[in-house]
Formats: sequence, C-alpha cells, structure tokens
Amino acid sequence: MTGKQRGGGGVAKGGQGGRGAKAGTHRKGAAMGSGGQGRKKLEGRGPTPPAEARTKHPAARKAAAAARRAERGGANPASGTRPVDRGAGPRGPRGKSGADSPETVVGRNPVVEALRAKVPATALYVVTDVDADERVTEAVALAGKARLALMEVSRAEMDRMTGRALHQGLALQVPPYTYLHPDDLLQKALAAGAPLIVALDGVTDPRNLGAVVRSAAAFGAQGVLVPERRSAGMTAAAWRTSAGAAARLPVARCTNLARTLKEYREAGLFVAGLAMDGSVGLDDLELATEPLVLVVGSEGDGLGRLVEQTCDVTVSIPMADGNESLNAGIAAAVVLAEVARRRRIG
Repeated sequence: MTGKQRGGGGVAKGGQGGRGAKAGTHRKGAAMGSGGQGRKKLEGRGPTPPAEARTKHPAARKAAAAARRAERGGANPASGTRPVDRGAGPRGPRGKSGADSPETVVGRNPVVEALRAKVPATALYVVTDVDADERVTEAVALAGKARLALMEVSRAEMDRMTGRALHQGLALQVPPYTYLHPDDLLQKALAAGAPLIVALDGVTDPRNLGAVVRSAAAFGAQGVLVPERRSAGMTAAAWRTSAGAAARLPVARCTNLARTLKEYREAGLFVAGLAMDGSVGLDDLELATEPLVLVVGSEGDGLGRLVEQTCDVTVSIPMADGNESLNAGIAAAVVLAEVARRRRIG
C-alpha cells in the first residue's frame, strides 16, 4: 500500500472517528485515543533484533552465506549439490559448446605472434612457393616445434579459406576454445577457500577479455565468466593478450549473466559491479575479503540494468578530476589489485 493510499485511508477513518466520538459521548467509560480495548489493544514490537536476524541487513547475508558454505562441507566439488544453468545450451562433454567454429589467423605478423604465445592451433597453412622471409621461416619452425600439421596450399585455395583477406601467404587454424561450465567454475571457486570470480558484461573487445584473464590470474581469481551474447570470446587475439594466462585460468560462458549471478549469490558469493557512480568507493569496499564476484561492464555503456540490479553493491574507482572512465581491462586490474591487497592484510 503506498503512502498516498495510507493517507487516504487515514482521512476516511478520521471522519468516521469524529462521528463515533460524538455517539460515544452517551456511553460511560469511553476513552479517546486509547488504542483499543481488551484483545484489540496495541502491543509494542519489543527490542530491535540483532543485525544477523534482520533479513536484509548485510550482516544477515554474511551469516547466511557462511551457513550455506558450512552445509556444503567445505565446498567439496564432488558433493553434487551445485545449481545448474538450465539455459546453457546443447553440450557434448563437460564444458564443450557446439556453437563455435574454428578460427583462422591470417597474416605473417599475427601468425608468428600467435605461435610465439602458444595459442592452441591445429594446422599452419603456407602458400606454395611463397616469398619466404624471416617471419615465414620462424612460423614454420614454431609450428614444427609445436607438432602442428604443415599444409601447403595454392594461392587460390588460401584466398578461398581466408575470404580473400590479406594473408601474405600464411594462415593458422585455431580450434574453438573449450569453455568451462559456469557451475564448474562456481565449484572451483568455492573449493579454493577464498572465492573470487571476474564476470564481464558487454565487453566486446577480445583484447580486453585477454587483459582481464591476465589480471585475474595474477591476483588470485579462480576464473572469468562471460555471457554468450554481446561479449568477446576467447579468440586468438584474447589468448595472445592474456600472455599465457589463458592456459592456466579457465573462462566459463553462460547463457544469461544476470541469472547466473543470482545462482552464485544463492551459493554464498557476493556480487560487486563496477560503476562510475557506484554506491561505494573502492577504498570502502568491505566485501573485498568476502567470497566475491567482480562484474566489469563495457567502457561505454557500463553494466546492464538487470545485471546491476543483481549486484549487492556497485563500486567506483577514485580518479583525478577531469578523467573519463577506464577501459575494462585496466579497471579490472585496479580493483583486483585492491581486493588482493585487502585479503593479504585481512
């Protein structure tokens, strides 16, 4: 009932009360403003309950989360009690999605950089009688060391394979990335004892994704979560930017980010989203030492409405006046470094 409706009801009762009072003057013992008689008399609410007993208080959330973690018996991944993302889509073996296709990296510099970064690949394609230079020589040598298939093709075939991109006689075939299921990422985080997951909302640049993976690995996170739609995937560019961290840190992919974050909250994790106008500054982020999911939005649009509503708190990064927002990779690194510092001293 709204405040306006309560006011309206009060006016009506006041009018009736006036008439009741007038009639009541003919009765003995009638008392004005007594609050009712007998069983109808008003009773006090008693003392204010402690913070842990108030449902919406942060202390109650922490106590409930601790109880849930205790029920899980130390977050044993084999407990079989994990929630399930029902919209994960068709999958074969655990974590594999059938929605992706192989990627082809083209051009001499990109191919050499991918091979140097040990991006998982299946084959190196070289145009027959290509004008070889040191980059072609290095690419062939690195492919041989990695035991990749070396395929010689005609220029016409290479043009067809690459959609007539500027391939310079070299192409590297990269298989689809094997994403972890979000439930398995949750179990991995809970088993670590100090859960920390980074989620990305609307980050479409694979280099930002790679940078976040690198920072997440450096500052003790157990993995990165991305949505299937409107998000960068683990392409060769993301893998290169991660500087090898993608080989150590899993990336999970979910159908609906807001729903998955709600499931993570139900499992005992808190959700903090980065926002320019956050409800707290980074210096005051008390949840840094709690089981945490850090959500990073896009540089232009920030967090989506539903995702932001799912967050327990939104966090802003203090910056000098006149500066714009940071890109996703840098923002994530700044906050993750502070979270890691708080956990070391806490």
